[in-house]
Amino acid sequence: MNLKLEYRKAQESDMDFLLDLRMKTMTEHLTSSNLPITKESAVKRILYEFEKANIIILNDEPIGLLKIDRNSDHIEVMQIQIDPAQQGKGIGRSILEDIIQEAIEARKPVSLSVLKTNKAQKLYANLGFKVINEDEHSYMMKFSR
Repeated sequence: MNLKLEYRKAQESDMDFLLDLRMKTMTEHLTSSNLPITKESAVKRILYEFEKANIIILNDEPIGLLKIDRNSDHIEVMQIQIDPAQQGKGIGRSILEDIIQEAIEARKPVSLSVLKTNKAQKLYANLGFKVINEDEHSYMMKFSR
């Protein structure tokens, strides 16, 4: 699929969109992990390293969030969330494939973490991410070539 995705830096005016997106994409996983689903916890997570947050745009509409840390020695996908209405269309896969390609060219590994209850871990494994560590709620995964 040839997706025409665009990105723009998240701004304070995106807070309502980001809060709605987080509640739509994460409530099920947080609930099944016995983690907080309050508005306060959602806002705290959204604001964490907010300067690295990018709004994912498809056809001039915001459809998701990519929070990424491009470090000197690795790339960390801090958060990736796609609106449920847009899931299952290859958007997340396409974004991650682009990040993996960037990492291969830069000779850097890519890391991310995923809640154990989140089925996105199957996508990550299919793309070549391996579990390198875990805690009570999450798997830490890494792609390296």
